[in-house]
Amino acid sequence: MTAHLDALVAATPTTRDRVVDLLRVLSLGVVVLWHWSLSLTQWNAAGALTMPNPIPDVPGGWAMTWVLQVMPVFFLVGGYANLAGWQAVTRDGAGARRFLAARMRRLLAPVLPWLACWVVFDVVVQAAGGRSVLAWGMAVLAPLWFLGVYAAVVAAVPLTARLHAAWGWRVLAALAVVVLAADAVRLGPGWGAPVTGLLGSLAVFLFAHQLGYFWRDGTLLRGGRRTAAAVTAVGLAALVLLTTLGPYSRSMVSVAGEATSNMFPTTAPIAALAVFQLGLALLARPWLAARLQRPRAWRAVVAANGLAMPVFVWHMTALVAFLWLYERAGFTLATEPTGGWWLTRPVWVVGPGLVLAAMLAVLSRCRRRRRGSEGQPRRG
Repeated sequence: MTAHLDALVAATPTTRDRVVDLLRVLSLGVVVLWHWSLSLTQWNAAGALTMPNPIPDVPGGWAMTWVLQVMPVFFLVGGYANLAGWQAVTRDGAGARRFLAARMRRLLAPVLPWLACWVVFDVVVQAAGGRSVLAWGMAVLAPLWFLGVYAAVVAAVPLTARLHAAWGWRVLAALAVVVLAADAVRLGPGWGAPVTGLLGSLAVFLFAHQLGYFWRDGTLLRGGRRTAAAVTAVGLAALVLLTTLGPYSRSMVSVAGEATSNMFPTTAPIAALAVFQLGLALLARPWLAARLQRPRAWRAVVAANGLAMPVFVWHMTALVAFLWLYERAGFTLATEPTGGWWLTRPVWVVGPGLVLAAMLAVLSRCRRRRRGSEGQPRRG
């Protein structure tokens, strides 16, 4: 494993934008830590797992979400990486089939074992007279919705990459119009639900993904810090205007009791947040890039990238397992963000983290055994 990691580090081309890799790791890491430690995880009266957040109880807490709601960042760097992959495939004379086969294989590889485990577990529980996992609520299956949306965006790359090459910024403008129109119809007269919500949500994530194309093709880098500052200012101004004058929540995550949510369905402020966070990333890029030239720092990013998707896919499973252990040990889940709740936040990082590490170790051992058995010569 160490030799393989060293080989990957040594093989890094000088043209690689290492900041993109770092942001991918950080975005998924923030999501995992948020779910584990900044959610008031509890079972409701119907026996479903719910995960409200403490944002309403934190003065100015909504402002934290303008930095910590990092789903747009993942789609941004996904746009960069997917355009790079598309360019490599087309340079070799291949097309959509090869690109999509490779991307979907990488995306689904960690999902299938996870899904198989949950299916087997659900069958066993129901056979023993217990409730189906589906009755626990969608929080348990949270990775699926995100990966489903990302898979749809990836599937559109052969089209969106061509549109980017032909129309550039006009594609972003068209997606922004779709987002605003879907919001206006859904939040105004309320027509077309749930189709308008789904259409607007997809347009938001396509918008964020398309922004990454402008990083990859160098458009956003040529202007240096001036361009980065301009992008940041535009995104921030759009966020302020939308959440002050529009019918939107200031929080970029769902908040209990508020009439609208910016994430479900996904709204125009998330598109504005993507622009704002892109600007921040571009401003920080020179400083980060210099530090990622250090072998130790880059080695850590390469290692983390290798684990990023398995960690994301399995992190809610690890949380549920730790919940079970926590309650069996006689502890009670908190329902309010009291001082005691805040003091226990490290427990909800270390506990699920240890469970997740054990799960990934078992999965890694199973993969090694399978590869070893496949390499053995057949008898007879």
